[in-house]
This record gives sequence, structure tokens and C-alpha cells, in this order.
Amino acid sequence: MNSVEIARLAGVSRSTVSRVINNYTNVPEKTRDKVMKVIKQYNYFPNVSAQVLAGKRARTIGLFLVAPGHVSSDILTNMMIVSVIEDASAYGYYVLTHIIRDAKDAETIKNVKEIFFQRRIDGGIFIGAATHEPFIEELIDEGFIVGVVDQVHPEATQSNRIVTNFNNESGMKQAVAYLTGLGHTKIGVINGDMNRLSGPTKYEGFLKAMKLCGLEVNPDWVLAGSFHEQSGYESIHAFLRTEVERPTAIIAANDSVAFGAIRALKENGLQVPDDMSIIGFDDHALSEKHHPALTTVRVEFSDMLKQLTSILIAKIEQPTDDIRQITLDCSLVIRNSCKRV
Repeated sequence: MNSVEIARLAGVSRSTVSRVINNYTNVPEKTRDKVMKVIKQYNYFPNVSAQVLAGKRARTIGLFLVAPGHVSSDILTNMMIVSVIEDASAYGYYVLTHIIRDAKDAETIKNVKEIFFQRRIDGGIFIGAATHEPFIEELIDEGFIVGVVDQVHPEATQSNRIVTNFNNESGMKQAVAYLTGLGHTKIGVINGDMNRLSGPTKYEGFLKAMKLCGLEVNPDWVLAGSFHEQSGYESIHAFLRTEVERPTAIIAANDSVAFGAIRALKENGLQVPDDMSIIGFDDHALSEKHHPALTTVRVEFSDMLKQLTSILIAKIEQPTDDIRQITLDCSLVIRNSCKRV
């Protein structure tokens, strides 16, 4: 069923049907009722593509996760997806979601860009993107409204770019200070993905915090990783096969990495915190319920995503020239994964 058929059945012109659908005031009430009766009888809904071509919004935002691995088992990622959907729904917007497995794959990126250029969405949010992602820069240069998690504004700021991040330096300082207060001087770190903003900023925060506390950084205790549980598991598993001295405490790039590290320690006969103290970063849903309950640096992802989604939709509804960057603070949550030495 299309608008031509609706017009024929209602005995009016197609333009009259269009005026009724768009709630124009210059339609007699009797004519409006007649058209609406036919529309309801045949469950007619206007063609979205045609409305977009006519300059109307799709009332849909895109949510793009840049993730090479599976995300279904990652609680934090699922929480972030649901947060965006809930927040967008509150504004009457739908969310089109897509996982980008490889940001360097030409066909994948072509398909993502088509979603924007075909106006199937009014704007997009990217989670997991590298600090500099060329295709995202192209979309921003084209004028599309884009929000990016875990980024800062470049020198040339654009009002259609919204970025969010956390004060990772403050979080690391709190973690290191807590451990030194417990008597730890041999502190290691499992880094995150160094291609993403929070990877290097957390590590730089760790280095500054160690210096402030008067502690040396042992290169043997700086372990490579990403932001997934398996990377924490593999980092610790590989480290324990070496003959180097062990630290008494390790700070992980996030809670998922900490969980993987604890699992590897247990498999090698070591207990947390008796043999090694562990601190995470994020405080997602399982941290409190983990055994041992994980001491971690809390970041409010739901609050960040709520702000990002509302600002994105506000700019879609009413474009403005203001530059928006959301930076949230962190706070240490003390549980049972660290002990005094």
C-alpha cells in the first residue's frame, strides 16, 4: 500500500494524503477524518526513504562498535549498547547497531559510510575506535553529527564532533597511592590497547603516579594487553613463565583484564590478594560479585553515554556551533583484591 492507493481509496489527491500525514493545518477536518480512516484500515505507514528525501529526519542514530572479537560475552560492552538504546528511546529515537570487525577493511568502511550518506541515520556514535580513525574524520568533515567514546578534540575542532573520555590520570594516581599506602613498592601494570586514547593515557597516568610516590617503574612489570579478559589472562600467563621477580601488585587497564589476570594467577597456583594484589579500572557489573571482590577505579559509563546520546540528539534536532567534550572523573572503590604488605 502506498500514498497513491490511499488517495484513490479516500477519493482525494495524493498531495492531500501527504498534507494529512504531515499534519498540515490546511486540510478540512472531514477530509482529514476520511483519509485517516483509510490509513488505519490498511495499516499504511509512510515510506521512510521518501520522507528523508523530503528533508525529514529518520529519527534513528547509529551505534558502531569497533571490535575484532566477539562482544556478546563482554558485560561492559553490552551495558554500553543498552545504555545508548535506552537513552535514545527516551527521546523517541531508534538505534541502528553495527559491529566493525576491521576498521581497515575497505568494503566494511564503505558500507558504514553508505549508512550515513543514504540518510538512514541522523548521526552516529562510535565505541572502540582508534585515537585517529580516518573514515570517522571523513564523516565529520562531510558535516555528519558524530559522537566518539574515548577521544579528545583535535586542534581543529568541529561543532558536529562530540567526544567523551575519563580522567584516567586521576584514576591511576588514586590506584597507585592506595597500593603504596598498603606498603606496596613493587607495582606492575597491564596496559590496554595503545591505539585507543585510554591505553596511553592510563599508562602515562601510571608513570606519573609512580614518580609522585617516589617509586621506580620496572620495565619487566609493564605488560602489553588490550581491553579484553583474554589479554589479561595471556599477559599474566606469559609473565609467569619468565624467571623475573614478581611484583606484589598489578594495576589492570580495566576490570575485564583484571579478571583474566586473576584467572591466570589461580591456574598457576597463586591467590589474590595473598600472593599478588590486583586493581581493575571501570567497576562494571561483575566486579563486586567477583571472587575476590575487585578493588577498582570506578568510571560512570552509563552517565557518560547518557550525556553523549542526549547531546548528539540535541545537535540533530537543533544544530549549534558549540564544541562539546565530556570528561568525567574517576573514584577508587576498595574491595577485597588488595592486601597490606
